Amino acid sequence: MQPAGNQMTPESDLIEGSLRGDRKAQSELYHRFAPKMYGVCLRYAANAEEAEDILQEGFVKVFRKLESYRSEGSFEGWVRRIFVNTAIEHFRRKTHLQPLTEKEEETYEGSYLTALDNMAEKDIVALVQQLSPGYRTVFNMYVVEGYSHKQIAELLGISEGTSKSQLSRAKQILQDLVQKHIEKRKVR
Repeated sequence: MQPAGNQMTPESDLIEGSLRGDRKAQSELYHRFAPKMYGVCLRYAANAEEAEDILQEGFVKVFRKLESYRSEGSFEGWVRRIFVNTAIEHFRRKTHLQPLTEKEEETYEGSYLTALDNMAEKDIVALVQQLSPGYRTVFNMYVVEGYSHKQIAELLGISEGTSKSQLSRAKQILQDLVQKHIEKRKVR
């Protein structure tokens, strides 16, 4: 049994308190969701510093939009959507996707997904961070977040073909990176 001081405040109380401007409730809400949302940010960011920027920008939006949360579905899911959209907006401000040539569109559907199963999450995140911003964003949106190429194209202002080619190239690069990672581990 937990002592009274260690009980988690119900999510609904944190939301209500945050809406009233209660700094303690806002702080607890931030600390409850920051670790998971940082993980989301890190997948889209080039490095930890950029992930921190996206994290802060995302929480500003969460607190600004909190009154629009209608308690339909999970609050964490609502927060996550804000962070994914913030990361996408961050990406769109920083860079523009370039379509690949036909030759670059060729991809290898290899066994790298099996190799990924045997890697630590931090190693996978590090490999994904090595992708260029365009490849990384499309890869995360398609593979991790489950967006369709049509949705990605609309959100990023690119063609579906560009989305598909960016994903194809990202998979090819990740396959090569995973292979190098595995070979390095075998040498040790």
